[in-house]
Amino acid sequence: MTRRTAGRRLRGFRTRAWAWPTAAGLALTLTWSTLTWSPPAGADPADDALKAAIDRVLADERLDGAAASVVVGEADTGRVLYRHRADDRLMPASNVKLVTSAAAMELLGPDHRFRTEVLSDGRRRGPVLRGDLYLRGTGDPTMLAEDYDRLAEQVAATGIRHVTGRLIADDTRFDDQRLGRSWAADDESAYYSSQISPLTVAPDTDYDAGTVYVRVVPGAEPGDRPKVTVTPPTDYVTVDVRGTTVAAGEPDTLSVEREHGRNTIVVSGNIPVGADPTTSWTSVWEPTGYAAAVFADALAAHGVRISGGTRLGRPTPPSATVLAGHDSMPLADLLVPFMKLSNNNHAEVLVKAIGHKTSGRGTWSTGLSAVADYLEKEGIDTGALRQVDGSGLSRLNNMSAGQLARLLTAVRDAPWFDRWRASLPVACGQDRMVGGTLRSRMCGTPAAGNARAKTGSLTGASALSGYVTDADGRELVFSVVLNNYLAPSVKGIEDALVVALASHGEDGEGGGDGGDGRSRGESAEKSGTETAAPRFAPAGAPPAGLECSWAKPRNC
Repeated sequence: MTRRTAGRRLRGFRTRAWAWPTAAGLALTLTWSTLTWSPPAGADPADDALKAAIDRVLADERLDGAAASVVVGEADTGRVLYRHRADDRLMPASNVKLVTSAAAMELLGPDHRFRTEVLSDGRRRGPVLRGDLYLRGTGDPTMLAEDYDRLAEQVAATGIRHVTGRLIADDTRFDDQRLGRSWAADDESAYYSSQISPLTVAPDTDYDAGTVYVRVVPGAEPGDRPKVTVTPPTDYVTVDVRGTTVAAGEPDTLSVEREHGRNTIVVSGNIPVGADPTTSWTSVWEPTGYAAAVFADALAAHGVRISGGTRLGRPTPPSATVLAGHDSMPLADLLVPFMKLSNNNHAEVLVKAIGHKTSGRGTWSTGLSAVADYLEKEGIDTGALRQVDGSGLSRLNNMSAGQLARLLTAVRDAPWFDRWRASLPVACGQDRMVGGTLRSRMCGTPAAGNARAKTGSLTGASALSGYVTDADGRELVFSVVLNNYLAPSVKGIEDALVVALASHGEDGEGGGDGGDGRSRGESAEKSGTETAAPRFAPAGAPPAGLECSWAKPRNC
């Protein structure tokens, strides 16, 4: 991404002013991006109490030697209430999705849909199509096997029964770079690191595009081979079962991994008799071929035979006519599974779609350049941040809490803001498409059903940024980015800070510790264990250190 100069920073600047009373009683007005100091003590007793409450939360021993960037402000007035190293650039993890989703709503539009089509430039002779059949995608990450089945049904409804040529999968809308910059190699088969293509398949309505759902159950007796099913059923992947059923009570060591550069899924280890199924959303190698294989199977099921096999990556001729088509849900609706479940693939598809719309080239570089231009128009200096992907999966991304909070404030003026805000996870929202990655967090506190925020998790990096209403009915904007900690999890610290904000005001002036923040000196033994889930989390919360989007338990 091209670094922008400071001279361009104010182009199209749209901002609220941020005002602090000075010691002399005068008003000093500054923009968010240039604030570098905190308000003087005693300016507002209530705000002093809030500052003290947040300071107590950040004094948690789990942050010893770690880095923290924190900002809290009033959403309506823009007045900053608290800032701690607000300009320090840290890894924001999935908080990058706040940037990507807002840019997508602005640049693609809430009504944007991805279209998948079947075309041909061949000639018909009765039920025979003499020529090739083209499957052309534009990036729809919600395409299910049943959607490809409906496309095949539409083709069959035209009377075609035999295609003398090939099935050609046209994925030329985007470039052929499948994985993002500096994504971890050992995540290759993980669903959250799936390859990016304009033609792909999702196994279910979580819409984890480019993956298959693998379910493994134990055999009836020790020594039996575990039973494996793959959804959607496809020969595009091969399952190599090396695992064994062992006696009840023995350790469950079963694992599911895809071999590098291949579509062989290896099931290894032991699974005890009577054990719960092991499930895995496993990425495929080359999602374009996956989509073509699923569509070819659907054509065969509807009585359409392809004589020439399948070929990937060739463009559709301009003269081709449309035989069938499918439109995705509008972008504003797609934001719900994208943001609630923190779907990395969706973020990257949106970046490349933005690139194609703004420059005619669906690449990360063109998309991120357009995103940077959008951020500048919102008053954010892109020379002071680094964004290398759309999801935050790369550890090269660097942003500050001040920049994220500035964005959260700026977008409140956008015509699409209400729908964008609705896509943010809701603390303790019990429905997965309401609570999302916050479904098991802050339950039983004033933040439950109140805070809306985007989570973020990488090893040693955690973030939470969004909105919460305090006890006086005042909406606050907050951003918390934590890095370089050694504790298994710091989610409880984030939660404690947000609960302190929700408690602040006439019903709880100082906020308190939020229910999970531990003061320095309070030992792990006293609190139970360093990896214990927050005490207000319901049973079945994901393991400490993992947000729901990584652990993917069905209760999240």
